[in-house]
Amino acid sequence: MGIGIVLIAWAVVGSVLASVGALVLGGVTDYLTKGADAGRRRTILAACILPFACLGWAAFLFVFQAFVNGFLLHRDPGLGDTWNCPLPNGYAITMIDVTDQGWVYNPKTQSEGAVSEQEDAVAGVRILQVAGRYILGGSDSHAFTKLGQESNDVDRYFLLDTQTGKRADFTNYDAMRNAATHLGIQTNLERINVLYSRYRFTWFDAVVGFLLCIPPIVYAALLARQILRLRRGRQFSPLT
Repeated sequence: MGIGIVLIAWAVVGSVLASVGALVLGGVTDYLTKGADAGRRRTILAACILPFACLGWAAFLFVFQAFVNGFLLHRDPGLGDTWNCPLPNGYAITMIDVTDQGWVYNPKTQSEGAVSEQEDAVAGVRILQVAGRYILGGSDSHAFTKLGQESNDVDRYFLLDTQTGKRADFTNYDAMRNAATHLGIQTNLERINVLYSRYRFTWFDAVVGFLLCIPPIVYAALLARQILRLRRGRQFSPLT
């Protein structure tokens, strides 16, 4: 599913949830401030606006982080059918449509906007390990015929030197492990999506998460304070 369709779906869901939230918050505020005079209508309006303000703030932050992650940090925006992130040694991971297999490659030797298999790039990678300048892994030569099957099949292994771009291929795990042992590497292969999760998220994403929460919390706190103020100052008729 393309990112455009995903964004439209999230916009529809967000709008529906914001509308429901506005009705609920407006109704609760109306009930809690009965009998109050000055400022009651503005407070009810502010309560109805809160969910839409949160939705708008979230949309703004998504666009901001997507720009920074995509153009500056070389990571995916967090939505859509493509997942990509750099590895510590200058190489990168890309997964398309599925997260059980993907590409490991050197972005500097690939054409813009495309990845092709060559000596310093491997397709169909299912398990992976980054060990300094080396990348170890196992791939499935028939991975693209198994899209959506969540397969664990691996029929070839590799050991890639990221400094020279040279790759050694092996037909079985033991042969790869022996080659890694000669380099002083203890093998600990993990699923590609596990490594992706480890390197995809940075301090920047933590900052964005912090910014996502703070304004709504402050807005809600101010709204709650205003509701309490109106409740303390409200006046009731003798028949209330």
